[in-house]
Amino acid sequence: MLFPRRALLGAGGGLAAATLLPSLSEAAAPFRNDLPPAWYRFRIGQFEATVVSDGRLPLGQPAPAFPASPPQEIADLMRSNFLPVNEANLEQNALIVNTGRQLVLFDTGMGESMGAASQMFGPTTGRLLRNMRAAGIEPSQIDMVILTHAHCDHCWALVDAQGNRNFPNAQVAVTEADLRFWTDPANKRGPEFMTAFIDGATKNLNAYRDRLVMVRDGQEVVPGIQAMAAPGHTVGHTIYAVTSGNQTVVNTGDLAHHQVLLLQRPLWEFSFDTDPKQSAQTRSRALERFATDRTQILSYHFPWPGLGHVVKAGEGYTWLPSPMEVTSLG
Repeated sequence: MLFPRRALLGAGGGLAAATLLPSLSEAAAPFRNDLPPAWYRFRIGQFEATVVSDGRLPLGQPAPAFPASPPQEIADLMRSNFLPVNEANLEQNALIVNTGRQLVLFDTGMGESMGAASQMFGPTTGRLLRNMRAAGIEPSQIDMVILTHAHCDHCWALVDAQGNRNFPNAQVAVTEADLRFWTDPANKRGPEFMTAFIDGATKNLNAYRDRLVMVRDGQEVVPGIQAMAAPGHTVGHTIYAVTSGNQTVVNTGDLAHHQVLLLQRPLWEFSFDTDPKQSAQTRSRALERFATDRTQILSYHFPWPGLGHVVKAGEGYTWLPSPMEVTSLG
């Protein structure tokens, strides 16, 4: 139903005349710049799943993160999806699964283990542990930490700034390929960030040397959680199918970092990929499968809480977030 502009203005004027608004001094209240704890709980069959935020990860200008892509096309895609043209923000959605027998955490966020380097993306990261506790989960309760890969925003909170284990009772599952690559000082070459990435992975992974579990493609790491190799972003990047009963959610890690740029343009290359071309091919194949099979996925970097589906749209895909259950909100 369309309302004439004159009628709307008239109604607004009447309301203004009939309502005495308080003065600015009477209505003044301090701004609250803090954020509530960010966690979200839902079910995967009989499993209880909790997504816990490590905080927002700002990339800054999007173009440098996609160096082989036309800057104008990047800007057009951002603008057409009502996103800031000059600012790309990623979330960090860490999944915790309670199978009834084991409590499993996927990835750890940035943490504080590397001092100033831990804030290379700004002060909004490193909130995983406090948000876990707000969700009623103590780090000491974690039985297994499964790493999708060994980048800073996925493993640097294995230990604290003093090198003490944040998850004292946990084993850590990682691929042998990633373990070898990211703890090898000979790989401190190429982009400037590689030195910090190698040093950080080495410090965090070495603290669990006696508790490491090597992940193999197709293996069940724990009952109901199966590894699926998805190389390219890192040499051993792995995604995980979490299945209970007739329900499956695939934790896709860093298969795609941005819900617009790398879904609508799945073959675009991303600057933090170890092998950008392999990563693009891996991403394209996986997205096609998820869209065809209507698989629900949990993406680490998509808008909070990262749970949803991808659907085919032209030569790319569209992200459809799953409705959040109000009764499960933290």
